[in-house]
Amino acid sequence: MSLPPNGHHERSTNVSDSDSEDEPKLPLNQFYPYIRCALCCGFLIDATTITECLHTFCKSCIVKHFFHSNRCPTCSIVVHQTQPLYNIRPDRQLQDIVYKMVPFLEDVVREDVCHFYKERGLEVPKPVMVSTPAPVVLKRQKKDNIPQSVFTIPPELDVSLLLEFVGAEEGISNYKPLERPYVRVSGEATVRHVELFIRRKMELSPSCQVDVVCGDHLLDHYQSLKDIQSTVGDEALQDGLLVLHFGLVLPSPS
Repeated sequence: MSLPPNGHHERSTNVSDSDSEDEPKLPLNQFYPYIRCALCCGFLIDATTITECLHTFCKSCIVKHFFHSNRCPTCSIVVHQTQPLYNIRPDRQLQDIVYKMVPFLEDVVREDVCHFYKERGLEVPKPVMVSTPAPVVLKRQKKDNIPQSVFTIPPELDVSLLLEFVGAEEGISNYKPLERPYVRVSGEATVRHVELFIRRKMELSPSCQVDVVCGDHLLDHYQSLKDIQSTVGDEALQDGLLVLHFGLVLPSPS
Protein backbone atom coordinates (compact mmCIF):
# COMPACT_ATOMS: atom_id res chain seq x y z
CA MET A 1 0.00 0.00 0.00
CA SER A 2 1.26 3.47 -0.80
CA LEU A 3 0.04 7.00 -1.25
CA PRO A 4 -1.10 8.22 -4.68
CA PRO A 5 1.25 10.66 -6.41
CA ASN A 6 -1.06 13.64 -6.24
CA GLY A 7 -2.25 16.36 -3.85
CA HIS A 8 0.32 18.30 -1.90
CA HIS A 9 3.05 15.83 -2.85
CA GLU A 10 2.86 17.05 -6.46
CA ARG A 11 4.10 20.47 -5.41
CA SER A 12 7.64 19.11 -5.31
CA THR A 13 8.76 20.03 -8.80
CA ASN A 14 12.48 19.37 -8.55
CA VAL A 15 14.86 16.95 -6.94
CA SER A 16 17.58 19.41 -6.03
CA ASP A 17 17.65 21.51 -2.86
CA SER A 18 20.68 23.44 -4.06
CA ASP A 19 20.44 27.14 -4.81
CA SER A 20 22.92 26.79 -7.63
CA GLU A 21 21.41 27.70 -10.99
CA ASP A 22 23.92 25.43 -12.73
CA GLU A 23 22.32 22.26 -11.36
CA PRO A 24 19.55 20.80 -13.53
CA LYS A 25 16.04 20.79 -12.08
CA LEU A 26 13.50 18.25 -13.29
CA PRO A 27 9.78 17.82 -12.58
CA LEU A 28 9.06 15.12 -10.05
CA ASN A 29 6.67 13.34 -12.41
CA GLN A 30 9.60 12.43 -14.67
CA PHE A 31 10.77 10.11 -11.90
CA TYR A 32 7.41 8.39 -11.40
CA PRO A 33 8.45 5.19 -13.27
CA TYR A 34 11.20 4.68 -10.69
CA ILE A 35 9.49 5.64 -7.43
CA ARG A 36 5.94 4.34 -7.92
CA CYS A 37 4.53 0.87 -7.30
CA ALA A 38 3.13 -0.77 -10.44
CA LEU A 39 0.45 -2.55 -8.38
CA CYS A 40 -1.15 0.35 -6.48
CA CYS A 41 0.22 3.21 -8.64
CA GLY A 42 1.22 5.13 -5.50
CA PHE A 43 4.63 6.09 -4.19
CA LEU A 44 6.68 3.15 -2.91
CA ILE A 45 6.19 2.29 0.76
CA ASP A 46 8.51 -0.35 2.27
CA ALA A 47 10.13 -0.76 -1.15
CA THR A 48 10.66 -4.48 -1.79
CA THR A 49 12.55 -5.95 -4.74
CA ILE A 50 12.16 -9.35 -6.41
CA THR A 51 15.63 -10.89 -6.51
CA GLU A 52 14.97 -12.78 -9.76
CA CYS A 53 14.18 -9.75 -11.96
CA LEU A 54 14.89 -6.70 -9.71
CA HIS A 55 11.42 -5.18 -10.10
CA THR A 56 10.33 -3.26 -7.01
CA PHE A 57 6.91 -2.79 -5.35
CA CYS A 58 5.40 -1.79 -2.03
CA LYS A 59 5.96 -4.65 0.42
CA SER A 60 2.27 -5.05 1.25
CA CYS A 61 1.33 -4.97 -2.45
CA ILE A 62 3.76 -7.67 -3.57
CA VAL A 63 3.01 -9.90 -0.56
CA LYS A 64 -0.73 -9.78 -1.37
CA HIS A 65 0.01 -10.45 -5.05
CA PHE A 66 2.03 -13.57 -4.22
CA PHE A 67 -0.89 -15.06 -2.32
CA HIS A 68 -2.53 -15.83 -5.67
CA SER A 69 0.37 -15.79 -8.15
CA ASN A 70 4.02 -16.84 -8.28
CA ARG A 71 4.94 -14.49 -11.15
CA CYS A 72 6.33 -10.96 -11.18
CA PRO A 73 3.50 -8.49 -11.90
CA THR A 74 5.75 -6.54 -14.29
CA CYS A 75 7.63 -9.13 -16.36
CA SER A 76 5.70 -12.34 -15.51
CA ILE A 77 8.85 -14.29 -14.67
CA VAL A 78 8.28 -17.21 -12.27
CA VAL A 79 9.73 -15.91 -9.01
CA HIS A 80 9.56 -19.27 -7.19
CA GLN A 81 7.56 -22.36 -8.01
CA THR A 82 5.95 -22.72 -4.57
CA GLN A 83 7.12 -19.91 -2.23
CA PRO A 84 7.74 -16.65 -4.13
CA LEU A 85 7.90 -14.73 -0.82
CA TYR A 86 11.33 -16.26 -0.29
CA ASN A 87 12.73 -14.30 -3.25
CA ILE A 88 11.96 -10.75 -2.19
CA ARG A 89 14.25 -8.38 -0.32
CA PRO A 90 13.75 -4.90 1.20
CA ASP A 91 15.32 -2.05 -0.79
CA ARG A 92 16.05 0.51 1.91
CA GLN A 93 18.23 2.71 -0.27
CA LEU A 94 15.42 3.20 -2.79
CA GLN A 95 12.94 3.85 0.02
CA ASP A 96 15.22 6.52 1.46
CA ILE A 97 15.38 8.15 -1.99
CA VAL A 98 11.58 8.15 -2.27
CA TYR A 99 11.21 9.78 1.15
CA LYS A 100 13.76 12.47 0.22
CA MET A 101 12.10 13.21 -3.12
CA VAL A 102 8.49 13.34 -1.90
CA PRO A 103 7.90 15.93 0.86
CA PHE A 104 5.87 14.83 3.91
CA LEU A 105 5.47 11.24 2.66
CA GLU A 106 7.43 9.68 5.52
CA ASP A 107 5.44 11.67 8.10
CA VAL A 108 2.14 10.63 6.53
CA VAL A 109 3.18 6.97 6.52
CA ARG A 110 4.24 7.17 10.16
CA GLU A 111 0.87 8.66 11.10
CA ASP A 112 -0.97 5.92 9.19
CA VAL A 113 1.01 3.22 11.01
CA CYS A 114 0.21 4.75 14.42
CA HIS A 115 -3.47 4.97 13.50
CA PHE A 116 -3.48 1.33 12.36
CA TYR A 117 -2.15 0.04 15.69
CA LYS A 118 -4.20 2.37 17.90
CA GLU A 119 -7.43 1.52 16.06
CA ARG A 120 -6.86 -2.15 16.90
CA GLY A 121 -5.85 -1.52 20.51
CA LEU A 122 -2.24 -2.60 19.89
CA GLU A 123 0.92 -1.00 21.21
CA VAL A 124 2.58 1.15 18.55
CA PRO A 125 6.02 -0.36 17.81
CA LYS A 126 9.00 1.91 18.20
CA PRO A 127 10.74 2.83 14.93
CA VAL A 128 13.74 0.60 14.19
CA MET A 129 16.92 2.04 12.71
CA VAL A 130 17.99 -0.45 10.07
CA SER A 131 20.94 1.45 8.60
CA THR A 132 23.22 0.89 11.58
CA PRO A 133 23.78 -1.99 14.01
CA ALA A 134 23.52 0.44 16.95
CA PRO A 135 20.98 -1.73 18.85
CA VAL A 136 23.63 -4.45 19.08
CA VAL A 137 26.10 -2.02 20.68
CA LEU A 138 23.51 -0.86 23.18
CA LYS A 139 22.72 -4.42 24.19
CA ARG A 140 26.39 -5.13 24.73
CA GLN A 141 26.75 -2.07 26.95
CA LYS A 142 23.67 -3.01 29.01
CA LYS A 143 24.22 -6.73 29.15
CA ASP A 144 22.76 -7.09 32.64
CA ASN A 145 19.42 -5.65 31.47
CA ILE A 146 18.83 -8.06 28.57
CA PRO A 147 15.36 -9.63 29.07
CA GLN A 148 15.05 -13.40 29.39
CA SER A 149 14.44 -15.02 26.01
CA VAL A 150 12.40 -18.06 25.08
CA PHE A 151 15.54 -20.19 25.27
CA THR A 152 18.64 -20.00 27.50
CA ILE A 153 21.35 -17.82 25.99
CA PRO A 154 24.94 -18.77 26.87
CA PRO A 155 27.34 -16.05 28.05
CA GLU A 156 29.22 -16.00 24.74
CA LEU A 157 26.90 -13.97 22.53
CA ASP A 158 28.54 -14.00 19.13
CA VAL A 159 25.82 -13.86 16.42
CA SER A 160 23.58 -10.86 15.76
CA LEU A 161 20.41 -11.55 13.78
CA LEU A 162 18.06 -9.39 11.74
CA LEU A 163 14.74 -11.23 11.35
CA GLU A 164 12.85 -10.03 8.26
CA PHE A 165 9.16 -11.00 8.05
CA VAL A 166 8.17 -11.62 4.40
CA GLY A 167 4.48 -12.34 4.98
CA ALA A 168 1.89 -14.98 5.81
CA GLU A 169 0.12 -17.44 3.57
CA GLU A 170 -3.57 -16.84 2.91
CA GLY A 171 -5.64 -18.31 5.72
CA ILE A 172 -3.21 -17.33 8.49
CA SER A 173 -4.29 -14.42 10.69
CA ASN A 174 -4.45 -13.25 14.31
CA TYR A 175 -0.70 -12.95 14.83
CA LYS A 176 1.16 -10.05 16.41
CA PRO A 177 3.85 -8.10 14.54
CA LEU A 178 7.46 -8.85 15.42
CA GLU A 179 8.27 -5.48 16.97
CA ARG A 180 11.98 -6.06 17.54
CA PRO A 181 13.68 -7.82 14.62
CA TYR A 182 17.14 -7.59 16.20
CA VAL A 183 18.24 -10.63 18.24
CA ARG A 184 21.67 -11.41 19.67
CA VAL A 185 22.33 -15.07 20.47
CA SER A 186 25.02 -17.71 20.68
CA GLY A 187 26.30 -19.19 17.45
CA GLU A 188 25.42 -22.60 18.89
CA ALA A 189 21.70 -21.75 18.79
CA THR A 190 19.78 -23.51 16.03
CA VAL A 191 17.07 -22.53 13.58
CA ARG A 192 14.63 -24.29 15.91
CA HIS A 193 15.53 -21.80 18.65
CA VAL A 194 14.86 -18.92 16.26
CA GLU A 195 11.49 -20.44 15.36
CA LEU A 196 10.54 -20.75 19.05
CA PHE A 197 11.49 -17.11 19.58
CA ILE A 198 9.32 -16.02 16.64
CA ARG A 199 6.40 -18.17 17.81
CA ARG A 200 6.45 -16.66 21.27
CA LYS A 201 6.81 -13.04 20.17
CA MET A 202 4.15 -13.27 17.45
CA GLU A 203 1.84 -15.51 19.52
CA LEU A 204 1.45 -18.00 16.68
CA SER A 205 -1.00 -20.87 16.56
CA PRO A 206 0.57 -24.38 16.79
CA SER A 207 -0.97 -25.14 13.40
CA CYS A 208 1.09 -22.36 11.77
CA GLN A 209 4.43 -23.38 10.24
CA VAL A 210 7.44 -21.04 10.32
CA ASP A 211 9.83 -21.33 7.37
CA VAL A 212 13.21 -19.63 7.81
CA VAL A 213 15.37 -18.69 4.81
CA CYS A 214 18.91 -17.35 4.55
CA GLY A 215 19.81 -16.08 1.09
CA ASP A 216 18.38 -18.69 -1.27
CA HIS A 217 18.54 -21.51 1.28
CA LEU A 218 15.53 -22.89 3.16
CA LEU A 219 16.99 -23.76 6.57
CA ASP A 220 16.54 -26.98 8.54
CA HIS A 221 15.69 -26.90 12.25
CA TYR A 222 18.94 -28.60 13.29
CA GLN A 223 21.30 -26.09 11.61
CA SER A 224 23.24 -23.86 13.98
CA LEU A 225 23.57 -20.14 13.32
CA LYS A 226 27.35 -20.39 13.31
CA ASP A 227 27.23 -23.05 10.57
CA ILE A 228 24.76 -20.99 8.55
CA GLN A 229 26.95 -17.89 8.80
CA SER A 230 30.06 -19.76 7.69
CA THR A 231 28.25 -21.60 4.87
CA VAL A 232 26.35 -18.72 3.30
CA GLY A 233 29.11 -16.17 3.83
CA ASP A 234 29.10 -12.41 3.44
CA GLU A 235 26.11 -12.39 1.09
CA ALA A 236 23.86 -13.10 4.10
CA LEU A 237 25.32 -10.27 6.19
CA GLN A 238 23.97 -6.73 6.40
CA ASP A 239 25.87 -4.20 8.51
CA GLY A 240 27.42 -7.12 10.41
CA LEU A 241 24.03 -8.77 11.05
CA LEU A 242 23.05 -12.23 9.83
CA VAL A 243 19.80 -11.66 7.89
CA LEU A 244 17.17 -14.38 8.16
CA HIS A 245 13.87 -14.10 6.29
CA PHE A 246 10.86 -15.96 7.63
CA GLY A 247 7.33 -16.59 6.43
CA LEU A 248 4.23 -18.13 7.94
CA VAL A 249 2.74 -21.02 5.97
CA LEU A 250 0.11 -23.67 6.48
CA PRO A 251 1.42 -27.22 6.98
CA SER A 252 1.37 -29.40 3.87
CA PRO A 253 -1.41 -32.02 3.83
CA SER A 254 -0.06 -35.43 4.72
